[in-house]
Amino acid sequence: MRVRIRFFAGVREQVGVSERQIDVPAGTTVAEAAAAIPELADTQSGLAYAVNCEYVPPEHALAEGDEVALIPPVSGGICQLTDEPIDLAALVAAVADERAGAIATFTGTTRVESRGRTVLHLEYEAYPGMAEQELDRIAAALHSTHDLCGVAITHRVGRVEIGETSVAIAVSAPHRADAFTACREAIDTLKQTVPLWKKEVYEGGEEWIGRGS
Repeated sequence: MRVRIRFFAGVREQVGVSERQIDVPAGTTVAEAAAAIPELADTQSGLAYAVNCEYVPPEHALAEGDEVALIPPVSGGICQLTDEPIDLAALVAAVADERAGAIATFTGTTRVESRGRTVLHLEYEAYPGMAEQELDRIAAALHSTHDLCGVAITHRVGRVEIGETSVAIAVSAPHRADAFTACREAIDTLKQTVPLWKKEVYEGGEEWIGRGS
């Protein structure tokens, strides 16, 4: 059967092309297909795999006509949770690159009013390990779809006071369009997929708000 392999960043440079079609036996896994690329036979460590735009484990079995993306480790940036105030300048520094012509940033701050109530503070809870993994996945996906230099994402956990930053994102790219677009996609995806929950503590009560808020 025939599958299409796409390459990105350093892997693309190593192979010398952005994509290649190869023939593999039925039942071939995505990792086996990657190993069938001669230029990558000994350098698969750290690769992530996606099939038809969905992340898959190395043992995922391929089907005729599948599109496989070999995604190298994200270079530049940090993705993390913290219970300390977020330093946006540190995120900007983490994605600084001499190739970058633009660095776009986003900061989400705690507002005093929400749904007609006066908020006293927020409390964030995350599923540790899975949350960081999902942040890394978001960064890798952005690198695979845009021409970027670096991605940094930090989200607060614990208590966050009014006016403080709850999430910050920095994206560097050779061109501003990629930086702006990727930064917006990062926060929109984070809100939907990262296992984080927010409790609004307000005058007269409190309420847990699910993902996407």
